[in-house]
Amino acid sequence: MNERPRHIAFIMDGNGRWAEQLGLPRIEGHRRGAETVRMVSETCTEWGIEALTLYCLSSENWKRPESEVQFLMQLLQEYLVGERQIIMDQGMRLTVIGRRDRLPAEVIAEMEETERLSAANPGTQLILAIDYGGRGEIVEATRQLARRVGNGELEPEAIDETTFANTLYTRAIPDPDLLIRTGGEHRVSNFLLWQISYAELWFTPKYWPEFSREDLEQAVADFARRSRRYGGLTSR
Repeated sequence: MNERPRHIAFIMDGNGRWAEQLGLPRIEGHRRGAETVRMVSETCTEWGIEALTLYCLSSENWKRPESEVQFLMQLLQEYLVGERQIIMDQGMRLTVIGRRDRLPAEVIAEMEETERLSAANPGTQLILAIDYGGRGEIVEATRQLARRVGNGELEPEAIDETTFANTLYTRAIPDPDLLIRTGGEHRVSNFLLWQISYAELWFTPKYWPEFSREDLEQAVADFARRSRRYGGLTSR
């Protein structure tokens, strides 16, 4: 695999369905899915992938049963504490994107502590999208730019794609080259709508707890075979 993406993004779908298929509680699927998160992050670190984004909790996920949402918050807190040393040992740098005002205070505290401790690490940037929605991100960026224009800090004519991108949660992060979705669905579900404009898409029917290193190798190998012209006539 000579051509690897700089940035891989994941829609980690199918935890609950995997568990239900085996007659297990849905929360067990989320627990097993956390093991896949560790495998993927360790593999990306090993390969020298610059950035890895994981869609952990969408802004629509609050509609799920309260017990499931509470478990997801507990699991997230456990992950931020339990994986902190692994993140440090592997030189990963944690960044969290999305809203924070609706998260429990204890989750925010652990999140910010891991971000602080890993801020200077030189390895793979691990980006967790939590309470995240692509449309909401674009709306908030638009509001910020409108306020700057209203305050006289910015001329409307000065707003270009770079200005807009630098107002998003993902400023200073390269756009994903490869988006992988597990679980058999073929849609992007309000995830990184601006950032994946030129990403290669790779779908698998496997549920997230089933996703293996071999699957990741297959996705990256397929990425390497694709010709990416960005509207031009010559491939990379």
